Amino acid sequence: MHHLLEKHYVNRVGWLRAAVLGANDGLLSTTSIVIGVAAASPEKNTIILAALAGMIAGAMSMAAGEYVSVSSQEDTEKADLLREKRELEEMPEIELQELAKIYEKRGVSKETALRVATELTEHDALAAHAHDELGINEITQAKPLQAAIASFGSFALGALLPFIVSLTAPIKEMVYFQYGFSIVFLMILGAISAKTGGSKIGIAVMRICFWGTVAMGITALIGHIFGVNVS
Repeated sequence: MHHLLEKHYVNRVGWLRAAVLGANDGLLSTTSIVIGVAAASPEKNTIILAALAGMIAGAMSMAAGEYVSVSSQEDTEKADLLREKRELEEMPEIELQELAKIYEKRGVSKETALRVATELTEHDALAAHAHDELGINEITQAKPLQAAIASFGSFALGALLPFIVSLTAPIKEMVYFQYGFSIVFLMILGAISAKTGGSKIGIAVMRICFWGTVAMGITALIGHIFGVNVS
């Protein structure tokens, strides 16, 4: 009974990657934009507009990029499957031996490998080759629209925090409020992603805090220099 309840973190990789990357990117990039603008031009309306523009443009860009990237993967998968289907029709015996060789390399005896390959071929030849020869399965299969929607939603959700802070924080302490809230939420996101993915929470949190601080620090410096130069 235990094996039916066993959890596998790899089952979560697809949606987890898109969601966490999107939220991290939305939070970090929008906060960085706001910090840079606040350091250059301490005007409330300008900062709010920068946060809103960063949130909308970033979410659209993230979704479009993810859609194009995953669509390319999907096209490659379809082309591979089409070629595999043709080969199965034209030279089934060679394809059977090819499948058996794959199982042999995994440590199965020659006789067992051939028997397994034969039975799987009789059941669903294309599915067997897709899974074991091409490495395509329902976990790793490309889903462009799903990836795009997940990226858009998660980016917008992450970017919502700096936008709210830009509306509510006092103008003089805007940079400090943005940095403080972002670091706290980046730590939470890092901990959630590590926990969901089964990795070490401490390392994930330290990593995101360090690079988050670097990114926001650089944009604040650029904004400050730009503001000084303009004035």
